[in-house]
Amino acid sequence: MPTPSLTLVIAVYNNAVALRYIFAALSRQTFTSFEVIVADDGSGRHIADVVNDAKKLYPFPIRHLWHADKGWRKNTMLNYAITEAASEYMVFIDGDCIPGEHFLQDHFENRESGRILLGRRVEHGKRWAKRLTMDAIHSGAYERYSFADLMDGLSGSSVRLEHGIRITSPLLRSFVEKNSGMLGSNFSTFRQHLADVNGFDEAYDGPGFGEDTDIFFRLNLNGITGKSLRNLAVQYHLWHPQTRVPERNRKRFEEAQQRNSPLCRQGLRRLA
Repeated sequence: MPTPSLTLVIAVYNNAVALRYIFAALSRQTFTSFEVIVADDGSGRHIADVVNDAKKLYPFPIRHLWHADKGWRKNTMLNYAITEAASEYMVFIDGDCIPGEHFLQDHFENRESGRILLGRRVEHGKRWAKRLTMDAIHSGAYERYSFADLMDGLSGSSVRLEHGIRITSPLLRSFVEKNSGMLGSNFSTFRQHLADVNGFDEAYDGPGFGEDTDIFFRLNLNGITGKSLRNLAVQYHLWHPQTRVPERNRKRFEEAQQRNSPLCRQGLRRLA
């Protein structure tokens, strides 16, 4: 098969339903020269079953990387994906985030050497997640706001609905392109940029900071700056109870800031 133009990495852990939705959404992409790497942080057999089904259903290449469940080791799997990627450009999402149909196109067309693309996401509430179906994914209905969706936004049960409005006009984009922090669920950059900072820091052993804030900080130290994809590369987050950021991760990031080095010690390579 021809070499794909980009590699999409999906970080997953035991959410088979969401992964089925993601594969279905990927079948609608306007950009088709991609491969998928499922970076599985120790899920049970049901994730492998979803991957095997998807390989039969969809034309894009899919690889499933897995290691045993020994606690939160997402960054280890992300580094594994970096080493296994067949392309030089990499897009990262989480296994509870569904891409819009132009998601990969927007990442690829806006790629730029020396930059990391910073996407956002719509945070739908519990009602939307419960009512979502495969038919809604295949038809594209999940990308259109209903009256109930707008009411969820007004009530606060859904937030950031405005991030679901795709804006391609250069003039209008000048008003919405605002750089902000990096979301681990929606970003992309060249594989070499990640390798140059020794990848993700595997010392982090819980969600928060490690898979986004830390590597964004180190990429910036290495001269790789953020480029906003606000209102492009639209993505929809499936509701789940909020995860708590371990205090030890906050301390690790503070230590990284004090060290002020673009290289992490426990990344793609182990450094002294």
